[in-house]
Amino acid sequence: MNIRVFIASASLSMMLFGCGVGKNNTNDLAVNLPIESHIDLSKVVDDKAPVIINPGRFTVETVTYRLPRVVQGTYSVSDFGKYVDDFKAIDYNGKELPVIKVDDNTWTIENAKTLDKITYSVNDTYDIETKGGIGGEQPFSPSGTNIESENYVLNLHGFIGYFDTLKNNQYKLDVTAPANFVRTSALQNMASATSDDGKYITTSYAAPRYFDITDNPMMYGNLDVEEFQVGDIKIVLSIYSPNKVHTAASLKETIYKMMSAQKAYLGDINSTSRYDIYLYLSEGKQDSPKGFGALEHHTSTVVVLPESMDKDALEESMIDVVSHEFFHIVTPLSVHSEDVHYFDYNTPTFSKHLWMYEGVTEYFATLFQVNQGLVDKDDFYNKVMGKIKTSKRYNDAMSFTIMSENVLKDAYKDEYVNVYQKGALIGMCIDILMREASNGNRGILSLMKELSNKYGKNKPFEDDTLIAEITEMTYPSVGEFLNTHVVGDLPINYNSFFEKVGLVVGETKIKANYIMMNGAPIVSGDGQKGTIFFTEAALQNSFWAEQGVKANDVITSINGTALTLINANQVLQDVFMWKPGKEINVVLDRNGESVVIKTTTTQGYTKGQGLIENDDATNAQIALRKAWMKG
Repeated sequence: MNIRVFIASASLSMMLFGCGVGKNNTNDLAVNLPIESHIDLSKVVDDKAPVIINPGRFTVETVTYRLPRVVQGTYSVSDFGKYVDDFKAIDYNGKELPVIKVDDNTWTIENAKTLDKITYSVNDTYDIETKGGIGGEQPFSPSGTNIESENYVLNLHGFIGYFDTLKNNQYKLDVTAPANFVRTSALQNMASATSDDGKYITTSYAAPRYFDITDNPMMYGNLDVEEFQVGDIKIVLSIYSPNKVHTAASLKETIYKMMSAQKAYLGDINSTSRYDIYLYLSEGKQDSPKGFGALEHHTSTVVVLPESMDKDALEESMIDVVSHEFFHIVTPLSVHSEDVHYFDYNTPTFSKHLWMYEGVTEYFATLFQVNQGLVDKDDFYNKVMGKIKTSKRYNDAMSFTIMSENVLKDAYKDEYVNVYQKGALIGMCIDILMREASNGNRGILSLMKELSNKYGKNKPFEDDTLIAEITEMTYPSVGEFLNTHVVGDLPINYNSFFEKVGLVVGETKIKANYIMMNGAPIVSGDGQKGTIFFTEAALQNSFWAEQGVKANDVITSINGTALTLINANQVLQDVFMWKPGKEINVVLDRNGESVVIKTTTTQGYTKGQGLIENDDATNAQIALRKAWMKG
């Protein structure tokens, strides 16, 4: 997924959050044995890890080997083959075979009947990401790879490839690493062997097919790990915090509370016995990853967030990000189309139903928090209004199904992020319609449970028939809505849905962030002077107004760090994550005079458009609202 979540820079930026298997293929091996692969972290040179692939003996003269161009959940081109160096095909006599590099991700090997093994080295994407990548698009950080002395982020699709006809073959993966490394992976651990000198351990893993290689990331290195049970699900939380700012133990209670609430919300949907969370905390240095957010896998998620966040801010981000990823156990794990089930990593086709995979998932991640009492109703209302405002930045008169099906094309790829805004709102509208038609007894979670029971993780649905199927399983109003606003391109009138639950949109007091307000920053920059200053909008923020801030005050430092245009993204990102109760020291320059604000943050407010409970709502509207939010 990959979802792209809101994390601050000088203005809010969106980040992306993914699922699959493969159709049966002809097997070109003489003996059907697991494909042996080896990543050797004991022989890393210049941040490059050597990889060996031993497929067994081929019965054909020519074979094709690929690394993924696209991985599931990212909805963008990653070209992991671009990070491969020194690709060689070796025969049984130790000699190199002819290899043709077809494109960035594809190698064709001649005389394949004599092929013994493939060798190559893999660059990590985190370092290259900060240097602008290797031409074109680059992997989103949570889908990328890290190779450094203290930490290895092993998204295996960045290391291990596949032969065109062998994607359904079993894999045996060996990973050699220093003996003192902590290692976490949900792949089946078959065995471990220690080197003669005791310095290295090789761990052997089993994967039923290539999909399971791509779907099970690993993390090695100087990690902090906590394991705990949430009902019948084992949670493994692995954290790499370079400067030991955060620990798995400090986040354990938050993750436990969140996932317990999710389990309570989901009820009898159980799709996994183990769930892994891999959290990489970025130092914010020049060579640190910058793509903050998460990438989902079927039973795990890789998260990248700033290490500089304080504990409260990190906990809030983890709730928003990881809850979304965990809800993917509903869709696409248990409910998905053939495009997901038989995913093609080189020339993928995409389902029409990103509104469901990502939108409904994001809706669940928003609704469950008020449903389970993690946030109050005003916070929920503000999130809904925030999604409406943000969705309007995109093309509101575009068919969501057409956009989804063509998400990699230039005309549509920039609209993808709207799946987390308008897509979630589509889920909300369906939920309200179902509650209305069933006297509050059924909602979109009911629908997803029914679809999960009908299909499950091993049976895909037909993309073109899903809307008709949902209509038959629910109500005519749901089918009309989907055909008009999801298949069709008519913008949604959200007020008509709010009216059903006794809400109105009007001016009200709403919580204000310390750097963003009503979707826009309250600071600006002077390109000639290289400075950052407060705008008139800051005066509408009650916290800054109470501190005596004036328009055009130049912010010279925040908590001891000088603020310039050069480091504004990093510093203001931290400000975006401030919570009430934080001690701050902000130095301003007001027409040459130094003004110091040394205080403890309190909750700021501003005036803006928000959702208000209608005092004249009928009993029926109030009952429907209760069923929607708490049913």
